[in-house]
Amino acid sequence: MPKETAVYTHGHHESVLRSHTWRTAANSAGYLLGSLEPHMRILDIGCGPGTITADLAELVPDGHVTGVDHAPGILDRARATAAGRGLRNIGFAVADVHALEYPDDTFCVVHAHQVLQHVGDPVRALREMYRVTKPGGLVAVRDSDYAAMTWYPQLPGMDDWLGLYRRVARANGGEPDAGRRLKSWALAAGFEDITASSSTWCFSTAEERAWWSGLWADRTVASGYAERATEGGHATAEQLDAVAGAWREWGRREDAWFSVLHAEILCRKAA
Repeated sequence: MPKETAVYTHGHHESVLRSHTWRTAANSAGYLLGSLEPHMRILDIGCGPGTITADLAELVPDGHVTGVDHAPGILDRARATAAGRGLRNIGFAVADVHALEYPDDTFCVVHAHQVLQHVGDPVRALREMYRVTKPGGLVAVRDSDYAAMTWYPQLPGMDDWLGLYRRVARANGGEPDAGRRLKSWALAAGFEDITASSSTWCFSTAEERAWWSGLWADRTVASGYAERATEGGHATAEQLDAVAGAWREWGRREDAWFSVLHAEILCRKAA
């Protein structure tokens, strides 16, 4: 089975982790929570710093959660998150979603948040997720869709940001508009029992605007994404500075509003 070929667009700069550590099971996996039971074994793919993973572990006190990520370095942060919350039913490992090193029918739930947009072969990844899910279990996937993100006011530099990000992400082998494709990918992977839904993040208060615009402004000029944008010939440093400036201008506007659309699928494996 082929290994991962895509490059993770964002990297793990502080501006990226500022966003990732904000994520919780409540704000990022609400569509799944009603299906959880205390005894379940869960695999959390692309766990990053482990905040969602730790929440899931608290929700299955008689079960176990395994968080995996393709980047070994971030797992130290995830372990620290779990240790800080005193969780004992949790573990972490390096893994490639295209070739999971677990037997068939191992987990009650296989979960992935904001992962398939960054992988080289999302259909193959879904097949692997399905393979390691127990009969009657669930594959739960949530991904944003960049082209469906919307905001006000319509500053020209913000349009430049969106176009640039989509170019860089695709050059890295990913699909930034993954959300709209989740159901299609699941069908191509052979899933039959699919429940599709959507939900949003919304940033509008003064605190939310400052946080969201600040992390994207910093990410645009200082993260792995910035390096890939310039090294790949997609933008100059001056153009990145202009995009970061647009983000900061947007964040200062009292009437500013931003919404991130996410698609979600719950796929049940036949018993």
